[in-house]
Amino acid sequence: MSGKNIVFLVLLLFIPISLAAHFLEWGELIVFITAGLAILPLAAWMGTATEEIAVVVGPSLGGLLNATFGNATELIIALVALKAGLVEVVKASITGSIIGNLLLVMGLSMLLGGLRHKEQTFQPIVARVNASSMNLAVIAILLPTAMKFSSQGIGEETLQDLSVAVAVVLILVYALTLLFSMKTHSYLYDVGVAEIEAEEIPHAKPNIWLWSGVLLVCTLLVAIESELLVDSLEVATSQLGLTALFTGVILVPIIGNAAEHTTAVTVAMKDKMDLSVSVAVGSSMQIALFVAPVLVIAGWVMGQPMDLNFHPFELVAVVVSVLIANSISSDGKSNWLEGTLLLAAYTVLGFAFYFHPVIDGVG
Repeated sequence: MSGKNIVFLVLLLFIPISLAAHFLEWGELIVFITAGLAILPLAAWMGTATEEIAVVVGPSLGGLLNATFGNATELIIALVALKAGLVEVVKASITGSIIGNLLLVMGLSMLLGGLRHKEQTFQPIVARVNASSMNLAVIAILLPTAMKFSSQGIGEETLQDLSVAVAVVLILVYALTLLFSMKTHSYLYDVGVAEIEAEEIPHAKPNIWLWSGVLLVCTLLVAIESELLVDSLEVATSQLGLTALFTGVILVPIIGNAAEHTTAVTVAMKDKMDLSVSVAVGSSMQIALFVAPVLVIAGWVMGQPMDLNFHPFELVAVVVSVLIANSISSDGKSNWLEGTLLLAAYTVLGFAFYFHPVIDGVG
């Protein structure tokens, strides 16, 4: 058993601890910390279960399953926060997920992979396709914000209607990217994946019912832990001296995506940079083109209106992240210095969000 799996098994102990902290009223801070730690192994088991089921159902359906559940933990946490009326925290978590994947995850992958292998390569055409998709996502969140600031007296209902319309377009584009990557141009995405599968997938066919059960149980537990996390968020973050903005942008995305982050860094150190970049950028794409639009539509259905009108500071952070990630990945090569530059950009943005004052109900 790998060291990573041992750590995740130990972290499962925080599931009963977090529940005990909640029911025995040990304090909001203890609940917040233990619930966050409990989500980490659950997200990892969800990812493993999805991969095992994908082996049985075949590459096409398996790819769709991976694409659907790739950010399930993040989506569940955001839905719980949205239901609780923490709309600005949800927007902050979307921002944090995009910049975290593009800067933190890809930066760590390029740094640690580059230290071990000097220079690594990946498919530049895939990087360009991903860059175009992320540019579209930036446009999608730029337009509602621009409309808000360029039109005097524009109503919230108008912004909501625009956001729902844009959300539908983004979901359609996401569906087309899946068609592109899994069907019409799947050969572009196969490099490096076959070797990883040969190394990590056992020869015996997985038990689909067992792993389906694991996926179901983990999803339910993530929903429970997310409730505890969100309910204690405001009090816990104030006790830690943090704003909810910083928590939403930095802490929540790290909790939700930790298992995926670990995978991207691990395969990069094995010189499988194609797969690592695919995980990092693909996760950002899924957040921008699928998770964010789903949350807009879900908010509309639940009566908790959420639009794509992000605070300008969050918008700047996303634009900066997309620009530097696109410029570094455009040549299809990476090294440790480029990884350091991405991490430096993430650190600077992290400091900026830490020192940023309370904004529009986030704090």
